[in-house]
Amino acid sequence: MSDSERLAQLFDAQHACISILTLEEQAALEVVRNAALDRGLDVLVWSVTQGVRDGFLAKAPMVVNSEHPSAAMYYLTTLERRLVAVLCDVSDHLKDPRVLRMLRETIDAVAQRRGHLVLIDHASELPQPVQAVTSAFELSMPDEKALEELMRTVLVGESVPEPVRVNLTQDDLQTIIRNLRGLTARQAREVILDSICNDRTLDSKDINTILAQKRKRLQSMGVLDYVEAPVDLDEIGGLRALKYWLEQRREALCDEAVHFGLAPPRGVLMLGIQGAGKSLAAKAVATAWKRPLLRLDAGALYDKYIGESERQLRNALHQAEMMAPIVLWIDEIEKAFASAAAQSADGGLSKRMFGHLLTWMQEHRSPVFLIATANDIEALPPELLRKGRFDEIFFVDLPDADARRQIFQIHLKKRKRDPKKFDIDQLATESEGRSGAEIEQAIVAGMHNAFAVREQVSTEHLVNAMKGSPPLSVTMREKVEALRKWASGRCVPAD
Repeated sequence: MSDSERLAQLFDAQHACISILTLEEQAALEVVRNAALDRGLDVLVWSVTQGVRDGFLAKAPMVVNSEHPSAAMYYLTTLERRLVAVLCDVSDHLKDPRVLRMLRETIDAVAQRRGHLVLIDHASELPQPVQAVTSAFELSMPDEKALEELMRTVLVGESVPEPVRVNLTQDDLQTIIRNLRGLTARQAREVILDSICNDRTLDSKDINTILAQKRKRLQSMGVLDYVEAPVDLDEIGGLRALKYWLEQRREALCDEAVHFGLAPPRGVLMLGIQGAGKSLAAKAVATAWKRPLLRLDAGALYDKYIGESERQLRNALHQAEMMAPIVLWIDEIEKAFASAAAQSADGGLSKRMFGHLLTWMQEHRSPVFLIATANDIEALPPELLRKGRFDEIFFVDLPDADARRQIFQIHLKKRKRDPKKFDIDQLATESEGRSGAEIEQAIVAGMHNAFAVREQVSTEHLVNAMKGSPPLSVTMREKVEALRKWASGRCVPAD
């Protein structure tokens, strides 16, 4: 059902007061108008700047002296007919007990006439006496079919003054449509216009532009951080088994796979040595599937006020679903929910939050792919490792010789150096036991050493930098070996 049809059902069920929490006021008003029109009801709309006016007329005159919310609501109580009355942004005025009292009396008066009071607001908190008699109504985001129709409408409309060239394969089109999900119709229209405004062309190159525009519009919501991912898997060294796994399941994201009986993949858990590339693994997922990568800082969810931590987690997961399709990354998940695995000193907060996360992982149906990374196996609650929580558990070990060659080549190119001028085989041999992060730091240190004496960086500079700094696999040999022993037979190697 459409939003208007769902709202009309609430009208039929005689819900006297309905609350719509949204930043898209005009879209909400359009839904109310369509539902009322379908049921043959008049609509009156109030705002503090324009007072009470007819909801169907574009330039309707204001009811005299109806700007104040109490005056507007008193006027509504005097009307003897059934209608739909909309109050825009009234919650800020309810701090005045007289306005709150008037609203409660207005709800009663409207209910007696089988009418409806619709509160369209940007704020989430209504006073408890109002919440008790109010039905919440949530506007739905446009689905892929609606987004495709919207895109066609925008492109046709923009082609009138000057033609817009469209050069997309069917896969490109579906990728763009998927990446527009989570946006309102207004936001999606703006993103499409931003993509074509410079060159009057929509092609595969605009996929990354659309992702960037989506990020700009949604990252201000606050609880999730957008993480830039490489545009190509060739920018990520090693992780061959993981890349193959991702390539296989990339096809499972299409409608054909659904008809075949496959459910979209839901998530993976990455265990591994610090600096070995778990963060890169998260980026590899986003890159392979051309989805935005968002990181949930679970530690930042905890709040000193009772109930706030759980609410922030719910908001974060809800935001992830609204922005889907995405890759949601929880880094070092064992630290975020450390007390969930043992007797906690936080009054059970960690266990409650962890339980909510597990329930969401099991029940959510939105295209959110969860990737969790962890360093400390013993701190992980056993429920998280149970089969079915994740599609697979990968172990990210230190890179082998081939992977180290790739990593050196990638980081040298990134710093505008030609890898052919370096002895990559020697560097791969000298860097045995080093993680990708340690290899990158060796290159940085070697470049600093070369710059200090005003020389061009060479293989010798990089080798000397590595010799002067022992790797983590040496300084924490016992822990690394224990982690490898635990992972053997329990996890799938990522490389």
